[in-house]
Amino acid sequence: MDSFLKSTSYFDYDHPVFAPFLNELANYSDNEIVSKAIYIHDYVRDGWNYNPYKMHFSPASCQASTIFERNEGHCLDKATLLITLLRGANIPARLHLAKVKNHIAVEHLIKVFGTDELTPHGYVEIYINEKWLGATPAFNKLLCDKLNVQVLEFNGKEDSIFQQYDKVGNRFMEYLDDYGTFDDFPLDFVKNNIVQNYPKIKPIVESE
Repeated sequence: MDSFLKSTSYFDYDHPVFAPFLNELANYSDNEIVSKAIYIHDYVRDGWNYNPYKMHFSPASCQASTIFERNEGHCLDKATLLITLLRGANIPARLHLAKVKNHIAVEHLIKVFGTDELTPHGYVEIYINEKWLGATPAFNKLLCDKLNVQVLEFNGKEDSIFQQYDKVGNRFMEYLDDYGTFDDFPLDFVKNNIVQNYPKIKPIVESE
């Protein structure tokens, strides 16, 4: 379990930028792990707007300490940030990558990427009460309201992954492929996956 608690070059919770936030968590007692995890999850979900078009491919730009200074992020950014803050609060966390298909508001997505599939989509697995639970902090509340989908809430008891349907029953997100879990951010895998799936942006990836 130590590998899911340690600071890394990407999940760098020992960076000074995180100290004020992590110090606030000292108010939680050792038996309030669920409440603490929920607080951190909601902080990341709503503190950074989701932007699938702002992708970063250099090691420095993928570090949590760098992401923390932005006001928006890709799902990978927000997953990296959530993992980092959880580990900094002594809660084991790891990255889970997958490919998903978006069924709503896909026109611009297709224009930019040439497809309505998002890959690799990143979400987080949190170890609570001897169980790994999925948590997806990508879509902030304002975006969910705009898309007419329920806000993803994490309760510390069950998985909280992408919504299959919107509020009126239209298909929303569909999981296609599962790439498994990672104890650190796999930048080479991410870049190779993007190059293979998005030929239109291959030159951008390879230029960084």
